[in-house]
Amino acid sequence: MKKTTILNAQLSHVIATMGHTDGLTICDAGLPIPAEQHCIDLALTQGIPDFLSTLQAVLSELFIEKILLAEEIKIHNPHIEQQLLALINQTAQHQNKPIDILYVPHQDFKQQSNHAKAVVRTGECSPYANVILYSGVPF
Repeated sequence: MKKTTILNAQLSHVIATMGHTDGLTICDAGLPIPAEQHCIDLALTQGIPDFLSTLQAVLSELFIEKILLAEEIKIHNPHIEQQLLALINQTAQHQNKPIDILYVPHQDFKQQSNHAKAVVRTGECSPYANVILYSGVPF
């Protein structure tokens, strides 16, 4: 049996096949996902799994160089934003490399998300709990 954090086979595969600058969106239950985009739907029921737990698990296995957030999270979901930024800062320290944090309007975020390698849908039901993680290289 696999020893690392992610047990979901689809998610583990996507992470293992990501290259430098590939994007991976982790989103709440409401973000629109085009039918043709690869979606790993983890949503079971409202709040399960939650956004931050899913993000934490992915960060344990994926080297990140940049993240993208919707500007609206600052006003409409500052609690999630603060916890997300704490996880990102913790990850940057662990990686020993900085992680760029960018904000764009939600409409632009949705457009950028459409270009991600995959979207991981959680059961999160709070506004703007979405992030695009861009993979980096550990060397």
